[in-house]
Amino acid sequence: MFTKKPLIALLALAALAATEARAAVSPSQAEQLKSTLTPLGAERAASADGKIPAWTGGLTQAPAGYKGPGYHHVDPYASDKPLFTISKANLDQYKDHLTPGQIALINTYPDTFKIPVYETRRSGAAPQWVYDNTYRNATTAKLVEGGNGFADAYGGIPFPIPQSGVEALWNHIARYRGTYIERRSAQTGVQRNGAYSLVTSQDAALFRFYDPKGSFDKLDNTLFYYMTFTTAPARLAGEGALVQETLDQVKEPRQAWGYSPGQRRVRRAPTLAYDTPIEDSDGLRTADDTDMYNGAPDRYDWTLVGKKEIYIPYNNYRITSPDVKYKDLLLPGHVNPQYTRYELHRVWVVDGKLKPGARHIYSRRTLYLDEDSWGAAVVDQYDGRGELWRVSMAYLKNFYEQPMVWTALDTFHDLQSRRYSVQWLDNEEAGTADFSKPAPDTAEFSPSALRRKASR
Repeated sequence: MFTKKPLIALLALAALAATEARAAVSPSQAEQLKSTLTPLGAERAASADGKIPAWTGGLTQAPAGYKGPGYHHVDPYASDKPLFTISKANLDQYKDHLTPGQIALINTYPDTFKIPVYETRRSGAAPQWVYDNTYRNATTAKLVEGGNGFADAYGGIPFPIPQSGVEALWNHIARYRGTYIERRSAQTGVQRNGAYSLVTSQDAALFRFYDPKGSFDKLDNTLFYYMTFTTAPARLAGEGALVQETLDQVKEPRQAWGYSPGQRRVRRAPTLAYDTPIEDSDGLRTADDTDMYNGAPDRYDWTLVGKKEIYIPYNNYRITSPDVKYKDLLLPGHVNPQYTRYELHRVWVVDGKLKPGARHIYSRRTLYLDEDSWGAAVVDQYDGRGELWRVSMAYLKNFYEQPMVWTALDTFHDLQSRRYSVQWLDNEEAGTADFSKPAPDTAEFSPSALRRKASR
């Protein structure tokens, strides 16, 4: 027989388990996605002061002059001028709308780091089938394995009306980024004196979760496939890597392989997760820093802090313009503010604190998720002493040929060493991301395919 106290404890544990498993909202709550909320779960209405306008559908058509898929984007807002610029001189006036990391960047580089603020353009948009799937997901999706994955969702934002921090985090991880993409770009680590050495690669990604012909009952544990080959410099040319990304990485860790042209062999890369340093970033980016955050969420306790209005990088077309050369863009400490654009947007604030006994170089990380796309625009990361250490920023823009909001350029700043890493540079490439090619079979993302393509 149960005594009263143990019975109460068991009931409490059962209630907690039910809360952790529950994620789907009621049909009446989901109806908000067709009225007061956008189809992806953002607030449709303008902010009280009107500085953030109402969402009216976003940017769904390419502007005049755009040559088509794979070509560099034309800036649809090229005629916009900065409303004002935030610098060390006026920081106190605007700091309530900045993250601690952004404030730290201004204080670390008081003479050069600036935030040019433009009119807010709520350009966020996605295809109608993604909206339809998101609406369905709202009433079916549920967390599994203590939040280490989710089920009964497909082809859209899994939790458009999030009830917890880990749900909001999964919205970022599983946000829409097209179905199949090929992209040639460069990355580099910029030293304290501004020196850098580019590593150029050819990438392909197949987002299996966003196959328009798929469904959640046919989806295995695969979120996406990714393959990359280094093309320059010559000493690294021919190296390749393959990643098969899983939804639940605790149950089934991501599968990764590397190809060495010298050995002509494909080998498993079992440690490509959590805080493993990424070599091509000069050690300035961890495996789970990539894409602002990726992989298993199990080492942190995640809290949904709420919403806040923040100046975040948005509609950044000029930063990857072919008219801007790398030597002019990559300054000591940070990219050239002359080519950046920030806007005032509502963001979801998600805070993760390292669990007791868990290991990671970051004791805490705070993500600021754009409400219109669920993409993380800024991430503040703290060291083992609780001191702000690294700041990541995604310079978002609308890929209107899809349409969708994704990054034009990602930067990863180390405040202590005053170095930073940049990913997705394509200004000096012949083109940019191409979403127009037909999606290949998943067999094209296998270890044998990696070896075959590397040998060409």
